[in-house]
Amino acid sequence: MTVSIAHLSDPHIATGPLAGAPAEGLARALGRVLTLDPQPDCVVITGDLVDRATPESYRALREVIDRFPLPLYLVAGNHDDHRVLLEEFADSRFLGDGAQAHYAVDCPTFTLVVLDSSVPQSPGGRLGASQLAWLDEVLARRPELPAVVCLHHPPIAVGIPFFDGMRSDDGEDLADLLTRHGNVVRVVAGHVHRPITAAFAGSILATAPSTHLQSGLALRGGVPNYLPDPTSFLLHLVSGASCVTHTVSVSHAAAPIACL
Repeated sequence: MTVSIAHLSDPHIATGPLAGAPAEGLARALGRVLTLDPQPDCVVITGDLVDRATPESYRALREVIDRFPLPLYLVAGNHDDHRVLLEEFADSRFLGDGAQAHYAVDCPTFTLVVLDSSVPQSPGGRLGASQLAWLDEVLARRPELPAVVCLHHPPIAVGIPFFDGMRSDDGEDLADLLTRHGNVVRVVAGHVHRPITAAFAGSILATAPSTHLQSGLALRGGVPNYLPDPTSFLLHLVSGASCVTHTVSVSHAAAPIACL
């Protein structure tokens, strides 16, 4: 049986005069998800859910996603505040049990693990010893089923100096842990506003583009320009121990979009 996971990232939902474009970008991507046949088993949005972590911004996010009919799970990023996120979504279906910003969803044929790599007042990320210990227990709980691990900050350098300076700084600890578990078929992330793939800890790391603005390929350094390039998301197809990832275009004339 093949399981499919739609992987969106970095919507940067806002409030005020500039709120329209980010909300439209996320709504359009979710509408594109609904046109897939078959529809995905679930959707994950890997962080930077909002641009400024205010209650009003998370309520604006909720307005976009509340009517979405498929299971949808949220990941905290560096633009998020996990305390405010939990306050606004603790009673919802979007954060697992709602007690922590890291959680696991035990689906019948796979495990979705959401990590919280956000660090207050920092653009960089860190998981920390206690969260890694929790992850170790979760992955050991159902070793016979494939697991997809989600976080915001990439745990390795991706070749863009601006982002490499703000990756998850305990990525080596994460890699050491994941190599002890043979059931991790994908590690999925966001943060870089670009689709990037790399070998990682016996699996594959895949970062999703933003549903709003894409980053320039600033390989020589400097701040990447954030550009209104065409948007897309990733679709991970999991079948037993294998996983295939497709890129699904969103913001172009031929893409069918469903209404939410």
